[in-house]
Amino acid sequence: MSDLFWPLSLAALGAIIGSFLATVAVRWPEGRSALTGRSLCDGCGAPVQARDLVPIISMLSLRGKARCCRTRIAGLHLQVELACLLVGLLAGTVAGGVAGLAIAAFGWMLVLIAALDATELWIPDPLIAVLAVGGLLAASILPPPITDRLIGGVAGFGSLWLIGFGYRHARGVEGLGGADPKLFGAIGLWLGWRLLPAVLLCAALVGLGVVAVRVVTGRAVARDDALPFGSFLAAAAYPGLLLMIYLMP
Repeated sequence: MSDLFWPLSLAALGAIIGSFLATVAVRWPEGRSALTGRSLCDGCGAPVQARDLVPIISMLSLRGKARCCRTRIAGLHLQVELACLLVGLLAGTVAGGVAGLAIAAFGWMLVLIAALDATELWIPDPLIAVLAVGGLLAASILPPPITDRLIGGVAGFGSLWLIGFGYRHARGVEGLGGADPKLFGAIGLWLGWRLLPAVLLCAALVGLGVVAVRVVTGRAVARDDALPFGSFLAAAAYPGLLLMIYLMP
């Protein structure tokens, strides 16, 4: 079997899954199901033709505008599809078979979480629960062992909960979203406790980078501005898992 089989296969699968997850990210906050009903144009409500539903390719060929009414298509669709393609490509590069699929699944769930948090500042509890259960099930396929994962789950949730609790009592305002400790706990169930400090540090650096870009581009940044810290955690967690698998003896 070619060394490119798993990277290319999971990349293609990622693009397809990304198309579905982008629909979920758009519909879920509106209370609409992504499992029922035809794909409709966001601009005029006309049914979208099958030829315009090919992940990435359709968006690029249409130049980001709907064929029926030329309304601009939300960039979130292409962003999620490309992110899921990249997740699959990287997963297939470090592992094949069931292990590669499990790594990719972790990344795809994180992409959806990041998309929802970045656009809505909302991470649904059911999605975090699926991520957490997946972390426990993955112990039979991927390192670390289940004990490290359980400690990671408790440490991840507890550390961010304590930070949020301390900030709230010191400043009188919320410093973290209620879903962030739960998400960090679920990430701990995938990565174990040893990588959590690095993930938290990287997430904080990503957040500082976002603030720096806003300042440089002239966008006002107030102390009470809400930032999607869950998205930053997701962006830091997936490379952590890839690195752990890649360095595994």
